[in-house]
Amino acid sequence: MAFTLRPLGRSSLEVSPLCFGGNVFGWTVDEAASFSLLDAWLDAGMNFVDTADMYSRWVPGHQGGESETVIGKWLRQSGRRSQVVLATKVGKEMGDGKVGLRPEYIREAVDASLRRLQTDYIDLYQSHDDDPGVPLEDVLGTFDDLIRQGKVRAIGASNYSAPRLAEALQISQKHGLARYESLQPLYNLYDRAVFEQALQPLCVEQQVGVINFYSLAAGFLTGKYRTEADAGKSARGARVTDTYLNERGLRILDALDTVARNMGAQSSEVAVAWIMRQPGIAAPIASATSLAQLQSLIRAARLPLDDAAMATLDQASAES
Repeated sequence: MAFTLRPLGRSSLEVSPLCFGGNVFGWTVDEAASFSLLDAWLDAGMNFVDTADMYSRWVPGHQGGESETVIGKWLRQSGRRSQVVLATKVGKEMGDGKVGLRPEYIREAVDASLRRLQTDYIDLYQSHDDDPGVPLEDVLGTFDDLIRQGKVRAIGASNYSAPRLAEALQISQKHGLARYESLQPLYNLYDRAVFEQALQPLCVEQQVGVINFYSLAAGFLTGKYRTEADAGKSARGARVTDTYLNERGLRILDALDTVARNMGAQSSEVAVAWIMRQPGIAAPIASATSLAQLQSLIRAARLPLDDAAMATLDQASAES
């Protein structure tokens, strides 16, 4: 059964109900395994892949651009560029003063990304962070130029607050500029409040497609971190212990266990399926480092959570 593609905002882009997070490429997944995962993603009926120029700069010995480079080699080898909605980002620190959203830097960065990705165009080009030091008119005007030049098809925002996103949308409308068609916020069963209180109503009203990151809360919602000892086994464990391993977090895991058991699914699949039913969500972003994990994501996209399951999860994850 093929997946129904979803419109991304008001753009012409149509995306699969899940987006593959490319931060793992060239980091925890080597080139050969990355190629296999990308092929399997498309073979399963998905088409959306998200990366960023700075992935994986945080790894000792890496400079940034590693993920884009791997994807570019795969695009060249596979010949499947036309089957992919390819998203990347600009704005995070790349060293040597390469940071932010100054017009001249955006123009430099997009060309660098195109070279690494070995493509003539980027489907979705995103501001990785807001840059309050640059007028939004200048940022959006530069993106508009890139669309007119054919280097970019649509633009999106990541890590924007509701007031700044609203301001950007108003400026685009006022000046006839390209507008942010997507928002990439933190959102999952645990991290609900910031998105739901202000960003979600704005995105629904303005038809901005949401492609949230950390869908599994740094792995916590898989259920593999239930004690401090569990957290100590992973590089991400410290963040999990500090942020999620508490009474509310454990209550959410219990609810996921219950729903997963009733549906014959995995907790991680239920957590992703819950996000997919939220208003405004176009495609949650999730990563996989193995074909088994990828197949689990595919199952999540087909998991029909009923109202009773949603109510169980909503109640357990409600902010106290």
